[in-house]
Amino acid sequence: MNFQRDQLASKIPVTVITGFLGSGKTTLISQLVRHPEMNRVAVVINEVGEIGIDHDLVASSTENITLLSNGCICCSVRTDMQETLRDLFARRSVGEVFDFDRVIIETTGLADPAPVLQTLVSDTLLEAQFRFDGLVTLADAVNLKDQAKQQSEIVKQLAIADKIILTKSDLVNQDQLQEVKELIHSMNQYAPIIEVLHGQLQPSELMNIGLSSSKSNEKILHFLGEDDGQEKYLGNFIQAHSSQIKTLSIRFEKPFTWNAFSSALDLLSNLRGPDLLRMKGIVNVENKPVVVQGVQHIFHPPVHLPEWPSSDHSSRLVFITRNIEASMIKNLFDTVGALQN
Repeated sequence: MNFQRDQLASKIPVTVITGFLGSGKTTLISQLVRHPEMNRVAVVINEVGEIGIDHDLVASSTENITLLSNGCICCSVRTDMQETLRDLFARRSVGEVFDFDRVIIETTGLADPAPVLQTLVSDTLLEAQFRFDGLVTLADAVNLKDQAKQQSEIVKQLAIADKIILTKSDLVNQDQLQEVKELIHSMNQYAPIIEVLHGQLQPSELMNIGLSSSKSNEKILHFLGEDDGQEKYLGNFIQAHSSQIKTLSIRFEKPFTWNAFSSALDLLSNLRGPDLLRMKGIVNVENKPVVVQGVQHIFHPPVHLPEWPSSDHSSRLVFITRNIEASMIKNLFDTVGALQN
């Protein structure tokens, strides 16, 4: 019997919410914290006062932490995200705050979300206690077209998102709405789009987006976008619009050694790290499955699965890149793979 420890299940999942200025993040958060399903969730935001919590909802408050009567914690960022998360976990450990089982982080409208994701991986203490569950990006249906032309931040926020929340869809007509959705798909073909009005969203939509277990089951395939045998995340896409941001889906039939695969990944990261926006996939390492994911030059620890989640044992990788061609990545991995033999 295999009693292998599940290296992910015991960690606290973290969802990151981003979106450009005016996309509705504050409205969404102010509605979320009132929801009864948020009773064991810690919400990290830039300033608690910005979301306008009703006085009768506040059970207690300190300098940077507000405990709500429904059990939700609101924690404002004091210096940087790394210190805030360390402080929050320390308070949980000594009983100063309740035993929350999930964290939601809101970034500023101008923020690049990548450093927040990298913080969760690069800090040894945080990586041991937390796991990244998903990036959710809010997009403003009214202003997105103009913002995407003028602001590179919004393009990146959308490109690396796991789920996209489209706000203000009631303020545009159906043709305009379809055009906005096509624009989003041109930057990110795999992330589901949810239309949300006035911040009314079930908290469950922000949960269990990412890889939650290292055990082989259907959730692994869902995480990789291979539901019902149909490849979505790891499929072959047609780029809807010409763009610097591209989704590159690459498959390798021959197994890798871990040294060969990690060497190729390190070389790609060193050569094109800033343009390697995100990567996700499953790798055949000496005939055993390993799930990998990363943001720019920071990669999550590999997750070794006890068995393959399907009959497909090929390596399948998706790269979300800026100005990188699929042929360049494939040639690099093919070259390194050939050297291992």
